[in-house]
Amino acid sequence: MGKRNSQRKNAAMLDSDDDNSSESSTSTVRSDRMSVAGNEEMQVDKDSLLDQAVDALFEKRGSTREKALSSITEAFNSNLQHQFVEKKFATLLHQCLNCIKKGSSKEICLASHVIGLLALTVGCGDNANELLEDSLPVISQAFKSGSEATKTSALLECLAIITFVGGSDPEQTEKSMQVMWQVVHPKLSSNVVAVKPSAPVITTMVSAWSFLLTTMDGWNLNPKDWQESISYLSSLLDKDDRSIRIASGEALALIFELGILEKFSAGAKISTDSSTEEGNKPREYVHIQGLKAKIINQARNLSAEAGGKSSAKKDLSNQRNTFRDILEYFEDGYSPEISIKIGSESLQTSTWAQMIQLNFLKHFLGGGFIKHMQENELLQDVFGFTPKKKYLLDSEHRLSSSEKRLFRSPNSVVNKARTQQLNKQRMLSEGKNIGRFAANMGDDA
Repeated sequence: MGKRNSQRKNAAMLDSDDDNSSESSTSTVRSDRMSVAGNEEMQVDKDSLLDQAVDALFEKRGSTREKALSSITEAFNSNLQHQFVEKKFATLLHQCLNCIKKGSSKEICLASHVIGLLALTVGCGDNANELLEDSLPVISQAFKSGSEATKTSALLECLAIITFVGGSDPEQTEKSMQVMWQVVHPKLSSNVVAVKPSAPVITTMVSAWSFLLTTMDGWNLNPKDWQESISYLSSLLDKDDRSIRIASGEALALIFELGILEKFSAGAKISTDSSTEEGNKPREYVHIQGLKAKIINQARNLSAEAGGKSSAKKDLSNQRNTFRDILEYFEDGYSPEISIKIGSESLQTSTWAQMIQLNFLKHFLGGGFIKHMQENELLQDVFGFTPKKKYLLDSEHRLSSSEKRLFRSPNSVVNKARTQQLNKQRMLSEGKNIGRFAANMGDDA
């Protein structure tokens, strides 16, 4: 009974117009217009909420600004806010920089993340370069104002992202890398006490530094500075923290991949060949070859490390697997190949540089990584990834799951009403045909 009454009510709703054959198409167009109009209203509402969030960054209360930054992060992760950024780029950037200057550690972390998302949204160009130039002094100063680990890590990740996008020449990238290096190796004056960096800060610094190194030409770097960097990374392989070991091992694998050690070895050998007797190897050349042998031996030991009572199995397994890959690359030249699903397609990497870029961006974007890979042309260019459906229809793209059920599902109210209207018109059409057939039969009689 209930089902029959419901059908009657729906039929009554559709009985207001008679047998116009155009009613079906009109109804369909009307429902589609309602869907598109609803989506446009939703987008306007989202833009309005973003406007309100940016306005809230001017508020004096820190908790209000933190809430606004969280809302902006969520919006930038769930959709690429190109239109919004075109209007509010400068305002959003400079309010976030103000948050870094005067905010709490939590606010600095949130603002740093928003700036990174802003850079990924605007892509390469003048805006990204402006963002880097305006942000670098503020971030550099923020590193000096405190050593809280989560804040420092957030600033390092932000600096890596904005340099990756906005660094238009090697000098800019190298400058950011030097700033990162000074976080764990600060240049101290006589009245400053060194603060020992925590394991998470060291790990983040090495990961961020490596991420930027993927964009550099290893053959144009200062040999002295790089020899010190390689020695330091080698020393980190002896640390107890496994995350430090893994990040440092991947950085060293990247250095091998870029040919930096080979360059130093060749340069040292050539520069001293004319001044040394034949058969005597120069001291610098011997040192570099010894360093290379040490790193390979460290990788071999870490790839087979036995677990202790307090060691986490997952961390130990990750370390072993990573250093097996590193050792295989050091000895045989084979880089690990990675394949991850992006929607119905696969994104593949086959070099240490690509793997480091992928892992860093996945970590930074979190739940927004898939969305950005599907729609962010900057990231698609970085990985040479082109989704089959590169541009989705706005109406499909903006529909929430509840709206899809409402408008697209076969059991939705709209589709049920449309089906009932078609059935009604079919019955009316059949009735007319029967009437005409009866009339013709009467005429024949």
